[in-house]
Amino acid sequence: MSTLRKSAVWIALLLVLTFGLMGCGSDNSETKDADKMKVGFVFVGPAGDHGWSYTHDQGRKYLESKIPDVKATVVESVSDNDAEKVITQLVEDGNKIIFTTSFGFMDPTISVAEKYPDVTFMHCSGFKTADNASNYFGRIYQARYLSGLIAGKMTETNVIGYVAAFPIPEVVRGINAFTLGVREVNPNAVVKVVWTNTWLNPPQEKDAAKSLLEQDADVIAQHQDSPGPLQAAEEKGVYSIGYNSDMSKFAPKGYLTSPVWNWGPYYVNVVNAVKEGTWTNEPYWGTMADNVVDLAPMSSLVPEDVKKLVEDKKQKISAGEWDVFTGPVKDQQGNIKVPAGQKMTDEEMLGFDWFVEGVDGTIPKN
Repeated sequence: MSTLRKSAVWIALLLVLTFGLMGCGSDNSETKDADKMKVGFVFVGPAGDHGWSYTHDQGRKYLESKIPDVKATVVESVSDNDAEKVITQLVEDGNKIIFTTSFGFMDPTISVAEKYPDVTFMHCSGFKTADNASNYFGRIYQARYLSGLIAGKMTETNVIGYVAAFPIPEVVRGINAFTLGVREVNPNAVVKVVWTNTWLNPPQEKDAAKSLLEQDADVIAQHQDSPGPLQAAEEKGVYSIGYNSDMSKFAPKGYLTSPVWNWGPYYVNVVNAVKEGTWTNEPYWGTMADNVVDLAPMSSLVPEDVKKLVEDKKQKISAGEWDVFTGPVKDQQGNIKVPAGQKMTDEEMLGFDWFVEGVDGTIPKN
């Protein structure tokens, strides 16, 4: 056999071995993925929004890092109208646990859950359950109250702007908690509310903040997923308070802090409970003590005495010694809604449909 032919044979053998090994590697990878528990996530916005969906995606990454035999699938930017179709497809694709992470996904989640009793469904921020479906949330109002203390101390005009998403109890509760914090340290301050009816629309949310700045607001807070309101405040040279995650990089000159979410440990607990057969459909409303909600680090703009005040209050809340909606709490007309010494029940807070004293705004009726 000539040298040239020998070389050709060896090259052919090497190619066969190489592609054979590659094929084996691919099969092993597919086998490993097939052995993993499939977990689906449905987001209302993009995972990179630096807001609500971003925090859930960070939780998803934490889950996969802590439980290697989990394979997560994420579907982003899902509308309420498309939610049922998307959730159903995740079930058909073999996902055994599905987290749906927007209030508007509640009814679609329950509808699909009733059709697939062997799958576990978890809906974030809603209130409905089924035998195989529950809901979960965190007491972000506790962190919002703390941020209100800061806003009340930092304002000079005594006008604080609040860019709000939708007029649902979750958002109303947050505005009220924030305002109670503001008024505790500054009884003369008011919180002006503008509704956008969006979760994520940066230009519209930025314009809403601009309208509040035109009304002398010198602190802008928000219940929105984008940094648009912070950017409007930054351009005007006033203070801002973010939401969902640490948004300091979007307003480095005026940013004070943000009420933030930490979903990762909770997702790990849920998946482990399902795997171990201990999961129940008991709703979850986590506290600051659970670390599912927190206040992002306060910036250097916040004076040390204010930081101490906030930390002292945070410790009391975390220890269960006190909570935000403890009386006396008045409504906008000055009527006592929660008497001194009493505390609102979870059911009352979950159904919030009125504003506390100090809020300048109305709650649109659906």
